[in-house]
Amino acid sequence: MGNTNLDILRIIWESGVVVKSVLFILMLASVISWAVVLKKVKQLKKIELNNMEFFNSYSSLKKLKEIVLTTEHFSFTPFREVFVEGYNELIKLRQNFIKENKHLAMKEHFKDYGLDIIVRAMQKGVIESNIRMQSYLSLLASIGSISPFIGLFGTVWGIIDSFSGLASGSATLDVVAPGIAEALVATAVGLGAAIPAVWFFNYFNNRVDKINSEIKKFEQDFLNLIERTMVADKEN
Repeated sequence: MGNTNLDILRIIWESGVVVKSVLFILMLASVISWAVVLKKVKQLKKIELNNMEFFNSYSSLKKLKEIVLTTEHFSFTPFREVFVEGYNELIKLRQNFIKENKHLAMKEHFKDYGLDIIVRAMQKGVIESNIRMQSYLSLLASIGSISPFIGLFGTVWGIIDSFSGLASGSATLDVVAPGIAEALVATAVGLGAAIPAVWFFNYFNNRVDKINSEIKKFEQDFLNLIERTMVADKEN
């Protein structure tokens, strides 16, 4: 390693056990990070498509029960999760008034308490959907935050090892320089693992936030539909 044109692969191959271990961990973290990225890209794209397909069915059908039955085969879609939670709570509420005049009883209930019970049920669907949409994002965040420090550890260890030769007076800077380069490779690999992980973590969070904004709009539309249909005592 005495020539001036340093070969990165050769530097890695001739590095010490500690630095090699650090590089292996960082490369493994990078592979895991990219696997998560590919998985989340596919998942969020499918969620957005399924949300659109569900909303088209929701908009074209008039009865709530028809919407539930027609969309049973749909893959995971937060819109349907929210809709089903709200619909099920509405059915339970109607069953409480089965022995009374349902129309008047529900009308009085909504007049006194509003639609809070439906809203709370839909929030359960939102929470469950977010758990699925945010899966593995914490792993990306961890890789993005820890990788630079792991790389820095490898760098510090390599530099200490390199300068130990200078301290004993048995080495020149020309001999030590490749060792320093070997140490700095660990920092570079650490940053190479961290930067994409952090970028995609922020990107996916923005995508999830956008989907959540669309869910809120859908919730309001669904609540309006309930007021127009169920309070009027139309069969759904």
